Amino acid sequence: MLREINFDGIIGPSHNYAGLSHGNLAATRNAGAVSRPRAAALQGVAKMRANLALGLTQGILLPHARPDRRWLEALSIDYADAAPELQAQALSASAMWAANAATVSPAPDCGDGRCHLSVANLVTMPHRSHEWPQTLAQLRTAFADPAFAVHSPVPAPFGDEGAANHMRLCERHDAPGVEVFVYGVGGGPFPARQDRVASEATARTHRLDPARTLFVRQSDAAIAAGAFHNDVVAVANERVLFAHEQAFEDRDGFFADLRAAMPSVEIVEVPAARVSLEDAIASYLFNAQLVTLPDGEGMALILPAEARDTPSVWAWLTELVAGNGPIRRLEVVDVRESMANGGGPACLRLRVVADPASIDPRFLVDEAKLDRIAAVIEAYWPERIAPGDIGDPALIVAMEAARIALYEALDLVGLIDI
Repeated sequence: MLREINFDGIIGPSHNYAGLSHGNLAATRNAGAVSRPRAAALQGVAKMRANLALGLTQGILLPHARPDRRWLEALSIDYADAAPELQAQALSASAMWAANAATVSPAPDCGDGRCHLSVANLVTMPHRSHEWPQTLAQLRTAFADPAFAVHSPVPAPFGDEGAANHMRLCERHDAPGVEVFVYGVGGGPFPARQDRVASEATARTHRLDPARTLFVRQSDAAIAAGAFHNDVVAVANERVLFAHEQAFEDRDGFFADLRAAMPSVEIVEVPAARVSLEDAIASYLFNAQLVTLPDGEGMALILPAEARDTPSVWAWLTELVAGNGPIRRLEVVDVRESMANGGGPACLRLRVVADPASIDPRFLVDEAKLDRIAAVIEAYWPERIAPGDIGDPALIVAMEAARIALYEALDLVGLIDI
């Protein structure tokens, strides 16, 4: 009964463009722009509906309490008295990018036969470093069944950014796999956010087989070009690795090790001569959901509209699906509000291989539940947030009421104060 489930983060009512993420080119480029939280959240709901239409199983993770008043209390200040930058850090809606929530190892890979989830610490960015307590509370509620083990984060200073720097390859989702942890060392003007020590600690915590666990260095060129996470330049699904030619520092060594661990792997590589790193990052070609279609028709790439709008990317993709490879279908979704803040379709979801019956049903969705979520968003989410609005007390009250309304609609009021 094991299957892959995508848990999408619902975009919160505090979604704004504060430009807090150094190294994320889209986020810093759009700093100071007017955001549209309502439209953003509805775009996320539409993406989940598209996944359901493909026959995929879909879950959710919920917006965090914003502003994070407990974090501010630990800094001995309240929101009204905080400087604008600190207000923005406390208000960040970045937990919507569920790919950074945790690293997940399915039960077939783990020595104790349980699915392990380790919450990411996100310590390299102040606005994200305070996410993990609320993420941990949600994951321990959603995955309370004995089939799961949910772990606290790796301690600082070893940065861990979760599934955005982790890939898994396997014959089928319910079969043992090869887990690939991608870490950074250098990045020129930008920080490398994933520490190898954190990745190794997570692999030990999850009781992974060392013979089927790889630690791979992301290329310095990719980080310097704006690939702040590996999922901006590579994505894997079952036996397929889809990656840019310049994604990894030792490309040949990694591919040789991967083929030795999994001889059936199929590597689909995009040449830099066809799609530059700059075009790949601007379009978020690789920040796509690569999924197995349940009807036996191969795999599909769920891509942002920006990929279709980038000529070099769309030309290469059109040739790809016209061939006889494993990726047969392109599905385009509109997540422009998330993209403008530096997160594409893959950023918005956390992949968990599990039996749906073992998961708290409040975190799984169908069309009717998505209707209920959309109704709350339309009624409560702010239509727009300009940079100067984050100090408006009335807006803060409205944001907090919006989150409470959503938790009440989903019967998750017990998590409101966590």
